[in-house]
Amino acid sequence: MATPSIIFLCTGNCCRSQMGEGLMRRLAGDRLEVYSAGSHPAGYVHPVVIAAMAEIGIDIGHQWSKGLEEFADRTFDHVVTVCDHARDACPTLIGRRETYHWPLDDPIAVHWDEQAAMAVARRVRDELAQKLSGLLRDVGIESAKLRDGPGERT
Repeated sequence: MATPSIIFLCTGNCCRSQMGEGLMRRLAGDRLEVYSAGSHPAGYVHPVVIAAMAEIGIDIGHQWSKGLEEFADRTFDHVVTVCDHARDACPTLIGRRETYHWPLDDPIAVHWDEQAAMAVARRVRDELAQKLSGLLRDVGIESAKLRDGPGERT
Protein backbone atom coordinates (compact mmCIF):
# COMPACT_ATOMS: atom_id res chain seq x y z
CA MET A 1 0.00 0.00 0.00
CA ALA A 2 1.33 3.43 -0.98
CA THR A 3 2.07 6.03 1.64
CA PRO A 4 -0.64 8.73 1.67
CA SER A 5 0.44 12.20 0.58
CA ILE A 6 -0.36 15.79 1.49
CA ILE A 7 0.57 19.14 -0.03
CA PHE A 8 0.27 22.59 1.53
CA LEU A 9 -0.42 25.45 -0.85
CA CYS A 10 -0.18 29.22 -0.54
CA THR A 11 0.77 32.02 -2.88
CA GLY A 12 4.51 32.50 -2.25
CA ASN A 13 5.40 29.21 -0.55
CA CYS A 14 7.60 31.20 1.80
CA CYS A 15 5.59 31.23 5.06
CA ARG A 16 2.34 29.40 5.85
CA SER A 17 2.69 26.43 3.52
CA GLN A 18 6.33 25.98 4.58
CA MET A 19 5.21 25.94 8.22
CA GLY A 20 2.56 23.35 7.36
CA GLU A 21 5.14 21.18 5.62
CA GLY A 22 7.55 21.34 8.55
CA LEU A 23 4.87 20.70 11.16
CA MET A 24 3.35 17.78 9.28
CA ARG A 25 6.74 16.16 8.73
CA ARG A 26 7.26 16.26 12.49
CA LEU A 27 3.72 15.17 13.43
CA ALA A 28 3.28 12.42 10.84
CA GLY A 29 6.83 11.21 10.42
CA ASP A 30 7.13 8.74 7.57
CA ARG A 31 3.41 7.91 7.61
CA LEU A 32 2.71 10.70 5.08
CA GLU A 33 4.61 12.07 2.09
CA VAL A 34 4.63 15.82 2.77
CA TYR A 35 5.11 18.66 0.27
CA SER A 36 4.40 22.37 -0.11
CA ALA A 37 4.16 24.72 -3.07
CA GLY A 38 3.03 28.17 -4.12
CA SER A 39 1.01 29.51 -7.01
CA HIS A 40 3.66 32.26 -7.37
CA PRO A 41 6.72 31.04 -5.42
CA ALA A 42 8.77 33.73 -3.73
CA GLY A 43 12.04 31.82 -4.10
CA TYR A 44 12.90 31.73 -0.40
CA VAL A 45 11.59 30.72 3.02
CA HIS A 46 11.09 33.80 5.18
CA PRO A 47 13.46 34.11 8.17
CA VAL A 48 10.60 35.02 10.53
CA VAL A 49 8.86 31.67 9.99
CA ILE A 50 12.17 29.81 10.18
CA ALA A 51 12.69 31.42 13.60
CA ALA A 52 9.13 30.71 14.77
CA MET A 53 9.47 27.05 13.84
CA ALA A 54 12.91 26.80 15.48
CA GLU A 55 11.28 27.86 18.75
CA ILE A 56 9.50 24.49 18.82
CA GLY A 57 12.47 22.49 17.60
CA ILE A 58 11.58 22.26 13.89
CA ASP A 59 14.22 23.33 11.36
CA ILE A 60 12.67 24.46 8.08
CA GLY A 61 15.77 26.38 7.00
CA HIS A 62 16.64 23.59 4.54
CA GLN A 63 13.23 23.79 2.79
CA TRP A 64 12.87 25.81 -0.41
CA SER A 65 10.11 27.66 -2.23
CA LYS A 66 8.56 25.55 -4.98
CA GLY A 67 5.99 26.25 -7.69
CA LEU A 68 2.71 24.44 -8.05
CA GLU A 69 3.71 23.38 -11.57
CA GLU A 70 6.37 21.06 -10.10
CA PHE A 71 3.52 18.85 -8.90
CA ALA A 72 1.18 19.07 -11.92
CA ASP A 73 1.57 15.35 -12.71
CA ARG A 74 1.21 14.15 -9.08
CA THR A 75 -1.87 13.13 -7.23
CA PHE A 76 -2.35 13.90 -3.55
CA ASP A 77 -4.58 12.34 -0.95
CA HIS A 78 -4.86 15.62 0.93
CA VAL A 79 -4.51 19.22 -0.26
CA VAL A 80 -4.43 22.03 2.30
CA THR A 81 -4.75 25.59 1.05
CA VAL A 82 -3.79 28.26 3.57
CA CYS A 83 -4.84 31.35 1.59
CA ASP A 84 -7.61 32.26 -0.82
CA HIS A 85 -5.23 32.71 -3.78
CA ALA A 86 -4.00 29.13 -3.38
CA ARG A 87 -7.57 27.84 -3.14
CA ASP A 88 -8.27 29.48 -6.50
CA ALA A 89 -5.16 27.86 -8.03
CA CYS A 90 -5.95 24.46 -6.51
CA PRO A 91 -8.10 23.13 -9.38
CA THR A 92 -4.89 22.70 -11.39
CA LEU A 93 -4.01 19.72 -9.17
CA ILE A 94 -5.44 16.52 -10.56
CA GLY A 95 -6.59 13.55 -8.56
CA ARG A 96 -6.78 15.18 -5.17
CA ARG A 97 -9.02 13.30 -2.77
CA GLU A 98 -9.58 15.63 0.19
CA THR A 99 -9.20 19.41 0.14
CA TYR A 100 -9.05 21.57 3.24
CA HIS A 101 -9.14 25.36 3.12
CA TRP A 102 -7.66 27.05 6.16
CA PRO A 103 -7.23 30.76 5.40
CA LEU A 104 -4.49 31.90 7.80
CA ASP A 105 -2.97 35.32 8.31
CA ASP A 106 0.22 36.02 6.41
CA PRO A 107 3.07 36.63 8.88
CA ILE A 108 4.90 38.92 6.48
CA ALA A 109 1.87 41.11 5.78
CA VAL A 110 3.31 43.22 8.62
CA HIS A 111 6.87 42.99 7.25
CA TRP A 112 7.72 46.52 8.41
CA ASP A 113 7.34 45.40 12.04
CA GLU A 114 9.47 42.35 12.86
CA GLN A 115 7.94 41.87 16.32
CA ALA A 116 4.42 41.91 14.90
CA ALA A 117 5.45 39.51 12.12
CA MET A 118 6.92 37.14 14.70
CA ALA A 119 3.73 37.29 16.79
CA VAL A 120 1.64 36.42 13.72
CA ALA A 121 4.06 33.61 12.75
CA ARG A 122 3.77 32.09 16.24
CA ARG A 123 -0.02 32.29 16.21
CA VAL A 124 -0.25 30.78 12.70
CA ARG A 125 2.21 28.02 13.68
CA ASP A 126 0.13 27.14 16.73
CA GLU A 127 -3.15 27.22 14.75
CA LEU A 128 -1.63 24.96 12.10
CA ALA A 129 -0.32 22.51 14.69
CA GLN A 130 -3.79 22.15 16.20
CA LYS A 131 -5.48 21.77 12.82
CA LEU A 132 -2.92 19.22 11.65
CA SER A 133 -3.25 17.14 14.79
CA GLY A 134 -7.02 17.07 14.18
CA LEU A 135 -6.56 16.16 10.51
CA LEU A 136 -4.25 13.28 11.43
CA ARG A 137 -6.73 12.05 14.02
CA ASP A 138 -9.55 12.22 11.45
CA VAL A 139 -7.60 10.12 8.92
CA GLY A 140 -6.44 7.60 11.52
CA ILE A 141 -2.76 8.51 11.76
CA GLU A 142 -1.27 8.81 15.22
CA SER A 143 0.30 12.22 15.69
CA ALA A 144 3.74 12.60 17.22
CA LYS A 145 4.14 15.13 20.02
CA LEU A 146 5.89 18.39 19.28
CA ARG A 147 8.88 19.03 21.53
CA ASP A 148 7.35 22.32 22.66
CA GLY A 149 3.81 22.29 21.37
CA PRO A 150 1.49 25.24 20.89
CA GLY A 151 1.12 27.10 24.13
CA GLU A 152 3.92 25.07 25.78
CA ARG A 153 6.86 27.41 25.26
CA THR A 154 9.15 27.69 28.26
